[in-house]
Order: sequence, then structure tokens, then C-alpha cells
Amino acid sequence: MNSAGFEFGILGPLDVLHGPDRVAVKAAKLRILLAVLLLNANRVVSVETLTDHLWDQDPPAGARNTLQNYVLRLRRLLAGTGAGVPLLTRPHGYQLEVTAGALDLDRFDVLLRRARTAATAEEMEQASALLREALRLWRGDPLLDVPSEALRRDVVPALRERRLDALQLRIEADLALGRHERVLVELRELTAAHPLRERFWAQRMLALYRSERRGEALGCFHEARRALAAELGIDPGTELRELHQRLLSADAALISHHVVKVRGNLPAPVTTFIGRRQERTELARLLATGRLVTLTGVGGVGKTRLARQAAEELGSGFPDGVWLVDLAALAEPRLLIRTVNHALGARDQSARPEADILRDHLRDKRLLLVLDNCEHMVPAVAGLAGTLLLACPGLQVLATSRQRLGLQGEHVLPVPPLPLPPPHANGRDAGTGPPLTGYDAVALLVDRAAAAGAAFRIDRHNQALVAQLCRRLDGIPLAIELAAVRLSTLSVGEILERLDGRFRLLADGNATPTPRYHQALYDVIEWSHDLCTESERLLWAQLSVFSGGFDLEAAEAVCSGPDVPRHEVLDILTGLAHKSIIEVRVQAARTRYRLLETIRQYGRQRLDDLGLRTAVRRRHHDHYRRLAAESAAGWCGAREVEWLCRLRQELPNLRSALDFCVTEPGRAHAGLEIAANLTRNRFWFFSSTIAEGRQWLERMYGLCTPPAGAAGTGAVGAGAAATLSWLSLIQGDRQGAEAFLAECRVPAAQAVPAVAYVEGVQALLVRGSAEAIPMLARARQLFRQAGEHGDAHMATMFWAMACAFLGERDAAVAAAGAYLAEAEASGAAWAYSWALWTLGLVEQRHGSAGESVGLIRESLRRQQDIDDRWGPAWGSEVLAWAVARTGDHILAAELLGAAGHLRQVTGVRLVGLRPFHDAHAQAVAAVRRELGAEAYEAARERGSRIEDVIPFACASDRSASGPARSGDPK
Repeated sequence: MNSAGFEFGILGPLDVLHGPDRVAVKAAKLRILLAVLLLNANRVVSVETLTDHLWDQDPPAGARNTLQNYVLRLRRLLAGTGAGVPLLTRPHGYQLEVTAGALDLDRFDVLLRRARTAATAEEMEQASALLREALRLWRGDPLLDVPSEALRRDVVPALRERRLDALQLRIEADLALGRHERVLVELRELTAAHPLRERFWAQRMLALYRSERRGEALGCFHEARRALAAELGIDPGTELRELHQRLLSADAALISHHVVKVRGNLPAPVTTFIGRRQERTELARLLATGRLVTLTGVGGVGKTRLARQAAEELGSGFPDGVWLVDLAALAEPRLLIRTVNHALGARDQSARPEADILRDHLRDKRLLLVLDNCEHMVPAVAGLAGTLLLACPGLQVLATSRQRLGLQGEHVLPVPPLPLPPPHANGRDAGTGPPLTGYDAVALLVDRAAAAGAAFRIDRHNQALVAQLCRRLDGIPLAIELAAVRLSTLSVGEILERLDGRFRLLADGNATPTPRYHQALYDVIEWSHDLCTESERLLWAQLSVFSGGFDLEAAEAVCSGPDVPRHEVLDILTGLAHKSIIEVRVQAARTRYRLLETIRQYGRQRLDDLGLRTAVRRRHHDHYRRLAAESAAGWCGAREVEWLCRLRQELPNLRSALDFCVTEPGRAHAGLEIAANLTRNRFWFFSSTIAEGRQWLERMYGLCTPPAGAAGTGAVGAGAAATLSWLSLIQGDRQGAEAFLAECRVPAAQAVPAVAYVEGVQALLVRGSAEAIPMLARARQLFRQAGEHGDAHMATMFWAMACAFLGERDAAVAAAGAYLAEAEASGAAWAYSWALWTLGLVEQRHGSAGESVGLIRESLRRQQDIDDRWGPAWGSEVLAWAVARTGDHILAAELLGAAGHLRQVTGVRLVGLRPFHDAHAQAVAAVRRELGAEAYEAARERGSRIEDVIPFACASDRSASGPARSGDPK
């Protein structure tokens, strides 16, 4: 029996539905009984626990017999629907079987897990939507009509806390999306209803501050302090006190948030956008008539900011969105296509040329591709843009570069400095022109000074000096923003006095403007540099080695030393942030820092001048080498998803560390270690970058491998060759896999775990031989003996898979059970999802098709929760085989089509993976035979067009399915 067709609700009054019909549970004791069983769904609830809740730990004589009577009545009530009764008697109690998703609390928890994963990956729009969906499941106070004091005392408060946690996370996402004004009313109500919950107070203060209501935000802190003192007699906690101090100092980082107003990946601006009306109008016109527009201009003139602002304003005109690719941190032109693929979400793990993958992804789409900071790789960008524009008729490209791309059909829009007040301008231009703030350069100065907390105002005493300052800065936005920060400690006149000795502006008025503007910008950055303390200057130079951004841990590891003690790095970073030298963003639970590209280049020049570049790059490499090693050691553990999210953020720095290993003598083996560790922790798989992982491994392996005729590579080289063979095999490149495997077959490699592992995987996937079972069991043992538990887990998974495909039922069940036990003990979410998949495969081949369907669906749900981009291709395929056995051949054909689409996206080629290919061919033949060729092809085609496969695969209840296994990894 199972609970198919039933839906239960406890997030509000107790609710039972069977199809469209509501089942009334009127008796109070039956509601208590059902509530306790639902809170422990799919687990045996002891008689003692049930009687304690029914009679509040004071059961009467004969309570056991009375409980049996209540259970019988509840069964009859549920059986009255005509469905099977999911209430089972067990040796020591009772168990209510509830299918996955049939209980509102379970659905709430799944949505909350998915939202946390999305928030960790900085996908705040998705996180907000998931949390809103989760909170809509609440119909009131939980268990509102269940008259149990024990439940009200022991259970309901915890459920309320879970809802408040979800509310708090949803507001966090909304604040990150710039919806600060929208959440203010809600936060006012929440702080009134929950005055002791400090996080709501902090969110309210932040929302007020971002809504330009600084005074109210500060007053909110005092209101919170009074409430805490009155209720508990305590002062606000650390978080509130620190936020209060940041409000007082007008910390610019507090206004950082991500707003995605159009489909795509455009980040929200962290500051207001000033002026540029003429350029925005012209840019809109050019994009309406042409397919390639390049914004050109000197560094710091605002090309990036204009491109992003215009892209956001025009985004609604592109049905498939606006996608930004920032190339500033990319040093290797060969990674250009891969970087664009990654930004667009074009996920393909095969050995196909990356240009083909990108063209296929864009061919039928109408979108705007923004290629930012192209000047250091113009030939590569021009070649790619030209190819894509020819192959993809719906594509338009907006590029920013200090020089044009030089393509036919390119529209070039030079971005000039901001409009300046004329020399005779004071308050107004000759009494008839606009006010001084009507000039964009002045308006920017005023805005940025206010953001920096400066008590600066234009008045009749300083207006001429303000106009002069903007002219001296040549209207270059970056120069103006750097100068504006100084208005919090210097007057306009004092700034001008200090510029007099610093500026070396070209005297020749006939000279071309570009050198003049470059010199002005350089001088302002140099002036900002001179105003820094000695330790700030040194840290600025050392931070220039980072690509894309960094966190505090990285800054401390790379930049600390005798002149910059580790414990002072945070304070120095704060000083640089206050001077607008670095940007600060809070992403999920970690703070990230970034140098603007022009400032980073200046810092790199200073690093060269100090003669420290190689030494600091070594420390940078060492840090990211350790990071990769720690993540590999932590694989198949409770933090694996956290590690993967963190590594995705650090990909530019990991690439930089790998590139250093290529160019620095004696570092190739270290580079091989980094690339191998990123393979061991499955980073390349999760991030859809297997091709890049293989490329780095091949490059490092080639540098480490002795020339032909020299001694063999030894155990280390054999392990790398084995890893390369495995990646080639997963890509379907059998020739490459065989070539690398041949290099592993040296005497020194006989006991290398990775070699034993890839030999076993090849026996399974290429030859389909039962010899794979003992070979993989041996590899599992060797990994364990070497203390490589994450790799041992992978060997266990393939061992269990081999038993399922090639062994007898008892061996398959035992192996899958051992794999599940390992996954549960590890607390690893990824491992647990694949353990469920393996159990489903065993049931599909040796047991119950219905049980297999339930297990595979639960595996897919969990993979969706953790944003696994690799697993669903395999889950939907095996699910199709199982559904075919249940007799739902239309759904099976649709799932086969959906699985085929995912294989195309991820680059999986079943023809090179024998057990999967054979099982797939059998399923196709059986379904086609039952439906007929025409009906089969129609259903398969429908499935291939499904964009979001997991909800489709998991929502359909047309095939019989057993209960999904409950419980998270321990």
C-alpha cells in the first residue's frame, strides 16, 4: 500500500485531500494521531510516543487498546476515499507512508533547500521566487486545529521558526535584488511582531538606508535597543552594533545589491547612474539598426557603466535576455570561448569544439551579448564576434574596448568624458545656462561625495572652484569619483592645491585628446596612491595579482608579511574601501573584494616597480593550490556543495594560478596537482567545464612527462594519465581514453589507486565486462588505504553500478546498500543523490519498477536542490527505462526525448558507454514496439523540447511509483 493520490497539510489547519476531494477528520484525537504520524512520515512511530501525544504524557489505563481503535477509525476514514490505505502496522508502532511532495512541510523544506543553494550561487532572483513559493504553502499557524498541548509546546514553535527563517532569507534575497522599498512595510510589521529577532531589525535598517532614509535607519537602531532592553535587559548584538557603525560612517558597501530586471546575468549597479542621455539615445539607435556596436574610449571614461546601463534599459527588447561577459580578468585568449559559454550557461561536457557548442546555443536565440573590456584581446574577440554574428541571426553584440574591433558592419560609438562647465561658469552659465549641477561632471562629483558621507554642498563660495576641479579632472568619471572621496576630509580648494603639484597635463592644445586624458587619469590615481598610507600602498600593489575578485582569507594568505601583518589586513582593506580603491560586495555568507581594472593595472605597475611581482604571484599560486587540495580532501563530505560554489567564484584565480605554473620554471608538477584536485572534487563536472579541466591536465601532463625514450613518468604521472583517461572516457572519446590508459601501464603504477580505478571503469563502460566488479572493488580498497576517501566514494559508486549492470541481484543490492550507507554517513548531498540513483538502477534491473521510479525521482529532486548540472542527464535516462517497465510508454518516450536533449547539452555520448547504450537501445525498442513508430517519435520529440526536465520528470504521477526514501544524509 502507499499514499498515492493523498495530499496532506500541517502548515495551518490539518488538511487531507484525495484528488479534488477533502477528507474531513473531525474527531480531535484522530487529528492528533494523524498529525504525529505526518510529522514522522515514512518512519515508525512507537506506541509510547503516540499515547504520550494523545494524552499529554498521562495515558489512561487501556491506552494501547484505545490507540488501536483510533488507528482503525483513521484507516477506515482514509479507505473511504477508495484509495489504498497508507497507514501500516509495524512491530513496535505504526507508520504512515507519504509519497514525496505529498506533505506540505516536505515541499516547504525542499523549496527552502533549493533557495539556499540558489542564494549561495548568487542566483537571488531564483532564490526569491523559490522562497515565495515555499511561504505560500503556509495557511496559518501550523497544526492550528490540533488540540495537543505536547505538539504546541514541542513542535509548533520549531515550525514557526522555520517559517521565520524562510522569511528572513527571502527578505535577504529581495534586498540583494534592490527591492528595499518594497519590503519596508513588511519589515515594520515583522519587527513589531518579533521584536527580539535582531536580524529583522538589521534588514529594516538596511532597507531604510538604501531607500535614502538614513535618519530613520539610525532611529530604527535606537528603537531596537529599547525593545531588547525592555524585554530582556540586554544591548543589541554584534551584528546590529556593527551595522549601526557602518550607517554612521556611510559605508558605501551597504548599497551593494544585485538587481536583475531583465532575463540574463546583468548585475545591479552599486551606485546611481549620472547623465549620458545623448550617448544612451545614440546607443539605442545603433542597436536598433545594427548588430555590432563597440563603445570606445580611454580607461576610466565610463564605457562599462554606460554599456551595462544601456543594456538594462534595452533588455526588454531581447526575448532571450542580456548576457554580460567581463573579460577584464581573462589573460589567455584560448579561454575566451569557454568564458563566453560559461557566462551564457551553455553547458556541454563533451569533446566537441567549444565554438560549435557556442554556435548551437545561440543559433535560435534573440539576445544581446555584452563583451566588456576587450582591449587586451581584440583579435580573439573580433574573430569570435564575427563568427557568431554570421551563424546566429538573432544575436546582437555590444562591446567595450579602448580600440575598435575592426569588423565589417561594426558601429563605433566613442564615449567622451562627461560634459564640463565652461571656464566662465559659476552658479549659472553666463546667467542663462543650466545650474552648475546640470553639467554631468559636477552632478557626478556631488553624488559620489554624498555617497562617501561628505558634508559637501555647492555654494557661492566654492562654485567656481568646483567647476575648476571638474575641468582639471577632464570630466573622466573614474578621476572624479576618486576625488569625490576626498571631499569628506578636504575642501575643494585644498584638493586643487594638491593637484597643482601633481598634474602633468600636456601643454600642447593641438595634441590629440587621448594622451591628455590618460595622463589626467594616471595622475588622479597616483594622487590617490600618494594619499594612502604606506601599508595601504603596499597592499594595493599586492592585491593586483588577483583576478576577478578575492576574499579576506585569500588577501591574508597572499599579501601578509613582515610589512603587512596578517591581523592588519582587514583594517587596511577597509581603508582602501573607504578611499574607493576597492569594491566590496557581500555574496551569500562571504564578503568579496575587487579592484577596478584601471586601478588593478596601476597596482600591478607598482608591484613591478617594487620587484615583488614574482614573489606575490608565488604566494597567490600557493594559496589556490592549498584551496584546491582542501576542497579535494573535503569531497564527499557535508561541505561539498559549499566548496563547489566557492570554487566557481574563484575560477579566474584558479586559472591564474594554473597559468603561473605554465610560465614559471619548476611549477608544472604543482599545476598538475591543482588540475587533478579540481577533477577529484568534481568541480569540472558541476561547472560544466570538463573540456577545460582536460585541457589544463593535458597541458601540465605534457610539461611533466619526460621526452620519448626517457624513463617513465612514475606513479605521479601514471595517476595523472589515469585521470585524463577517465575524463576522455566520460566525454565519449574512447581513442583518447585508450591512449592515456596505455601510458598508465608501467610497473610503478600497478598499485596506484587512480590507475586501478580507471581500468575498472573502462572494463565497465567500454567492454561491459563483469571483470569490472572485482577491479573496482580493488580500486575502492586502494583508495581507502591511501586515505583518499572522496575518490574511494567514486570507486564505490562505479562498483555498485557495475554490480547493477553486470552482477546478480543479491550482489547488486548489497553493493548499492553499502554505497547508500557510505553516503548517509558522509553527510554529502551530492553523494546521497547518486546513492538514490544507484538504488533506483538496481531496482530497475533486478526488482520493482515502481520502486525504481520513486528512487530516481527523489534523486533528481535532490540534484536540483544542489544545482547538479551533470546528474539529471543520467537520472532522466534511467527513469525512462523504469517508467517503460511500469507500462506508461508515452511518458517513457517523452523522458527518452528529454534525456536525449540533456545528453546533447552535457555532451554525453551513449555509444561509447556500452551498458547504458545497450539498456537505452532495449528501452527504445520496447517503447517503439508498444506505441508504434509515429507515436513514439511524436512523444520523444515533445520530451526533447522540455527545458526544465526535473519538474516534469518528478511531477508526473502517471506511472506507479513506490514511496521515495525519506530522510536527509546524516
